Amino acid sequence: MWYNFSMKTLLMTFLFFTSTVFASTLHLSISANPSRLNPILSTDKTSSDVAQWMFNGLIKYDKDANIIPDLAQSYHFVDDTTLIFELRDDVKWSDGAPFSARDVLFTYETIISPKIFTPYASGFMHIEYVKMLDNFKVEVKYKYPYFKALEVWMMEILPEHKLKNEADLMTSKFNQNPLGTGPYTLTQFNISKDIVLEANPSYFIHKANIGQIIFHYLPDRSAEFLMLKSKKLDVGSLSPLQLERQIDEDFRKHYTIYEDIAHNYSYMGFNLKSEKFKDARIREALSLAIDRQELVDILYFGHGKVCTGPFLPGTGAFNENVKAPKPDIARAKALLKEAGYDDAHPFVFELSTSANGSGSYSAQILQHQLKKAGVVMKLRIMEWQAFLNTVVLPRNFEAVLMGWSLGLKPDAYSIWHSESIRKGGFNFIGYENSEVDRLIKEAEQIVDQEKFDLRYQEIFAKIVADNPYLFLVIPNEITVVNKEITPVSTSIIGVMHNVVDWIKQDF
Repeated sequence: MWYNFSMKTLLMTFLFFTSTVFASTLHLSISANPSRLNPILSTDKTSSDVAQWMFNGLIKYDKDANIIPDLAQSYHFVDDTTLIFELRDDVKWSDGAPFSARDVLFTYETIISPKIFTPYASGFMHIEYVKMLDNFKVEVKYKYPYFKALEVWMMEILPEHKLKNEADLMTSKFNQNPLGTGPYTLTQFNISKDIVLEANPSYFIHKANIGQIIFHYLPDRSAEFLMLKSKKLDVGSLSPLQLERQIDEDFRKHYTIYEDIAHNYSYMGFNLKSEKFKDARIREALSLAIDRQELVDILYFGHGKVCTGPFLPGTGAFNENVKAPKPDIARAKALLKEAGYDDAHPFVFELSTSANGSGSYSAQILQHQLKKAGVVMKLRIMEWQAFLNTVVLPRNFEAVLMGWSLGLKPDAYSIWHSESIRKGGFNFIGYENSEVDRLIKEAEQIVDQEKFDLRYQEIFAKIVADNPYLFLVIPNEITVVNKEITPVSTSIIGVMHNVVDWIKQDF
């Protein structure tokens, strides 16, 4: 009896600990409120960071940035303009409804609808039609060979059965209470509070080993750092100052630290519809008055690099011949004088930015640097959602200090083509250059990678020469992960590429 009881106790103990492992919680953080958790409408990083766990595209990147199937089980090109997707037949929406080709067609028709204002529509305008061949086969016909014919289908798919009768998707309750096909489902969402996701038991790969994700709302970096130091977050980011000066041996014992170049840059963008910034001499003068390396040294303790243009270093689109301008206060003053400004009548403008992240610190350094050239820069620092809704989206600014993500395969159209000045487009600064427009359109139909890269390097140089943005810094991304989580590995797309397989030993 003793033997049997002990074996039973041992088995129950094992099951208890096993269930604890697979029902554990992953503690993350967000520094701003998501705008919308609808992937075709979410244009801010926080929304994307949360929504990515609830939705899937037809394809995705693996950890080495190779394109692999996701909701599709396979795909092939019939010719240069015809793409066939064979869909998985074992996928369900989180409410139990089956996924099918109807959802793909519905998503496409929604994105291109004139009632929907989304910058992601630019990738789909090259499509002639999308057609269901059967419930699990879709044909996509392009108007011409298109360089991102596959990549646009990384766009997450929406549920047709849930949204087909929505009168206005732009204001739908779905945007704060979505359902998807992804590894997690939303269970709690309130403005300025924690967001909670739970593992989707019917996820088609397998139910995520970690049963819950909590995004703790921490609107400033110091709050996130305190949570990390108290070991209440499992994954977080460190500033260079924190890495260099503020962590101890106990912290390093608890977290593994990963550092690599970030896929984003900071920039000062001008409202080019404003009379103040139509004069190219003004924009050049401001550029020459800024010491970008000083920003890297002061803000990032050297954990970053000067940004020289709009595309990711290391990719074929990056133009290594374009260098960042060296500070030249004398030349900056001369250009300002040519434009009608001097010490008696200084150039004055307002820079708007978000209080989240390092925006306010960057703005203060820039303010000090520009003052040396006689420029008076006033600061307007706001909470992220207020900044987005009252400054950026209505284009109510003179200049903004922001960041932008750098894709593995760049698409200049959504930011730099004049057609993207329209409502919902990312070209909110109003940049127009007919030569850049022409080159972007030409590049869209180039499928030869080497020729495409050369064309994009030309686009890179022309944009930088116009100074619509002052490209500032590409920081290093410093990520820390709780050592009790396995298996974790670095990747070109980040350490969280395999979260569904993570196990957290928190018992």
